[in-house]
Amino acid sequence: MIRLAIDLGSSVTKIYKIGSGIVLAEASCLAVASGTKTVKAIGEEAKQLIGKTAEFTTIVFPVFEADIVNEEMAATMLRYFLQKIEVGKSQARRAEVVFNVPCGAQDALLDKYYRLAEACNIGTVHFVETPFLSAFGQNLTLNESSPVFVVDIGGGNTNIAAFSLDGIIAGVSLNIGGGNIDSHIIDKVADSFNLKIGLLTSEKLKVTAASLYEADDEKAIVNGRDISSGRPRSVAVSSSDIYECAKVFADKIVEYTNLVLAKLPAEVSASVWHTGIYLSGGGANLIGLDDYLAGKLQMDVNLAEEPMMAAVLGGGRTVGNADILETVRIDY
Repeated sequence: MIRLAIDLGSSVTKIYKIGSGIVLAEASCLAVASGTKTVKAIGEEAKQLIGKTAEFTTIVFPVFEADIVNEEMAATMLRYFLQKIEVGKSQARRAEVVFNVPCGAQDALLDKYYRLAEACNIGTVHFVETPFLSAFGQNLTLNESSPVFVVDIGGGNTNIAAFSLDGIIAGVSLNIGGGNIDSHIIDKVADSFNLKIGLLTSEKLKVTAASLYEADDEKAIVNGRDISSGRPRSVAVSSSDIYECAKVFADKIVEYTNLVLAKLPAEVSASVWHTGIYLSGGGANLIGLDDYLAGKLQMDVNLAEEPMMAAVLGGGRTVGNADILETVRIDY
């Protein structure tokens, strides 16, 4: 039997295959002929067209803020990804798959995932919430008496939870993620430099220059369109120019983390204080975020070795262990 873990992210889809490890990590988007259902490109090829397409091509993001907003395109995308890792229609029927779903996922969302699995001919489907998978992906020890606290920040969704093998003690799923910083950077560059930049440029700027260390002064040259003249132009953007974009985002994570911490029973709170917070997800790669959270929360913050891959690595370890899967999967 083929066993897979699938993390269908708003920004990136990751797939883990038992026996092979992580076999795919590609952008969760498609390029579609406008007004039709004709797909021109999927994944990284489609992402490279963002902001560069003519009016007859539309970039579609089938997953938005952890919700499947376009089931047909999501199925087309996932079938393509499965074929890319050599899991065709007949092999998919024999596959057992763990899907990563948000903390507290409701039946309506699970229904969408189940229909997606059916559309991809997947044989056996399980759902596990992000915090559990993130913990397993970081090799954390889980039992009934030792709770852990995870903050997992994706592209369009953040999961914050304290939990043990008995279940989630307190948690929340937020419709914010690393993509929010991209949007803020676009607005900031427009306001400060009178320059319109695209999503890919903003994302690159976030990775290279955005920092929560106030003393950082990294610079990046960005190209865009002058808002007044309409002509191409370049500017140098420094870490200090976009510091507030990162800070607003980080402060929102601090706010909701404090809310979840405040809901914990005293004994759980004491345990979490001792072990600290475990930080994962692609958004956790923001420079200085771990130290910023540690300072604001006055707690240790442990950054995952591979933040973006923590959940899908955990999914691989879960789908490969029947006992763990039986304990943490959502009854559906």
